[in-house]
Amino acid sequence: MGARRACNGLARYSVSNLCLIVLAKCEARFVAGFRAWLELGYCVRKGEHAIRIFAPITIKHRDAVTGEDTGEKRVLFRVVSVFDQTQVAPVEGAQQAPLEPPCEPLTGDSHADLLAPAQQLAASLGYTVSFEQTPEGVSGWCDRNTKRIVVPETVPANGQLRTLIHETAHALGVDYERYSREQAEVIVDTVTYIVCSSVGLAVDGETLPYIAGWGERGALEAVSEFAQTIDVLARHIEAALRPTAEPRAAERRC
Repeated sequence: MGARRACNGLARYSVSNLCLIVLAKCEARFVAGFRAWLELGYCVRKGEHAIRIFAPITIKHRDAVTGEDTGEKRVLFRVVSVFDQTQVAPVEGAQQAPLEPPCEPLTGDSHADLLAPAQQLAASLGYTVSFEQTPEGVSGWCDRNTKRIVVPETVPANGQLRTLIHETAHALGVDYERYSREQAEVIVDTVTYIVCSSVGLAVDGETLPYIAGWGERGALEAVSEFAQTIDVLARHIEAALRPTAEPRAAERRC
C-alpha cells in the first residue's frame, strides 16, 4: 500500500489537472479514483460530487485495409472522476494506507545534498550562486544583468534550496519583460512547489500564501494560462536535481 500511496498524491498530476482539482476543491490534498480509494482502504461517501480531470489513453493505429497494427500510436484524453481525501471514509475491517508521503519541512537540512546539483543547473545557465546576508524580508533574488543568484546564508539548507529553485525558474526565462511581475511570481513559485513536492520537501506553508497573495491582484489565471510552461520548467529542474530518478508517470504529465 505504501507504493500505492506514493503515486496517488497531488504531485503526480500535471499543472492542468491540478488547476481543475483546485478549482473544484481548493482544499484538496490527496485525490484518487473510486476503485483506487477502495484499494487504499477507504470508500467514497454517498452523495459526494466527483472532481473531473483528464486521463491519457494510448491508441494503437491500425491499417484501414488490413486492420493490422502499424506500430504507430497516438494519445487521446478522456474525462475521469477522482475524489479528495475529505470525501472518503475508512472501510470497516480494512487496513487504511497512510495518505501523506514522507516530507521534510523548510526548517531543517535534510535536503542539503540537492544544493550542489541545483547550483550546477544555475551554472549551466551562466549564473553564479552566492550565499550572502540578505536584507530583512528579502529571501533572495536573480539578477539577469550580472547573471547572479543570491541565496540567504542564514537560513537552513532546506530554505536555501527552496529559494534557489525559485530563482533558477526565473533564470530559465520567467522574467518581468516576458511576463508581468504578478504572472512571473505565480509561475515560478508554482514551479517551486511542484519541484519541492517531488523531492519530499514541504513548502505549502510558504508557497500557497505567496501565490494567493499575487493571485489577489488578478494573476492567479497564470497557473492555467501558462500550465505547459510551468510543467516543462518543473520537469527540467527535477531532472537536474535527481538525474538518476525515474521519470514521472505519463498520468502525471497528462
